[in-house]
Amino acid sequence: MLLHGKTIIITGASSGIGAAAAKIFAAQGARLVLGARRGELLEKIANEILADGGEAEFVTGNVEECGYAEELVKCAEKHFGSLDGAFNNAGVTGDMGPIPDMDESNWHKVLAVNLNSGFYAAKYQIPAIRKRGGGSLVFTSSFVGHTIGLPGMGAYAAAKAGLIGMTQVLAAEHGPENIRVNALLPGGTKTPMAGEDAGFHEVVRGFHALKRMAEPSEIAQAALFLLSDHASFVTGSAMIADGGNSINKL
Repeated sequence: MLLHGKTIIITGASSGIGAAAAKIFAAQGARLVLGARRGELLEKIANEILADGGEAEFVTGNVEECGYAEELVKCAEKHFGSLDGAFNNAGVTGDMGPIPDMDESNWHKVLAVNLNSGFYAAKYQIPAIRKRGGGSLVFTSSFVGHTIGLPGMGAYAAAKAGLIGMTQVLAAEHGPENIRVNALLPGGTKTPMAGEDAGFHEVVRGFHALKRMAEPSEIAQAALFLLSDHASFVTGSAMIADGGNSINKL
């Protein structure tokens, strides 16, 4: 069991990649603190994990708020005694469109959810992990803004690229403390964020060398690797799990 006895925070855990990660991590022995805005869905996932013999707590809140990141850490320490790692996965795409036409509020919203939340997470998670003697943080970034610039996604690209830069600095700063920090870059994934437009999904599938979109569990498995001791010498990386999107031109 790759996460046996480890306490892990997962944000964006109410659906998609985060929900898949919750079930996979629990099956691998993790003690979980689940975070998202939708409390009913969080409670349902937590109860499913408990029913299967796992351990899970949940805290409803908004990752845009610094205090929420602190609450998640406090929950981990209160119920499980410590914190070993986190999958900081919550994110939004925001409204798409050229930057000159973009509403200022959309820019700030996208950066708040995708980038500011990463700062808040690191601010509270790293001191807790330091007390444990080391651990691992994973931030969900994107190939958008890293290997490709998709028109209409300027705010999203800026936020996700910023996460990679922050990841690299955190890895350099805290490597001597046995704290690993990595970014995970998924490709197109079948989540609520991707919507249900079949025509759009067909276009997205064509972007990938594998000619399909990822299942949420496939991205969660990549996060599992980064959080586990199997990735003990991996830090500061922008790990691409995009089905060949970044290298495909056909």
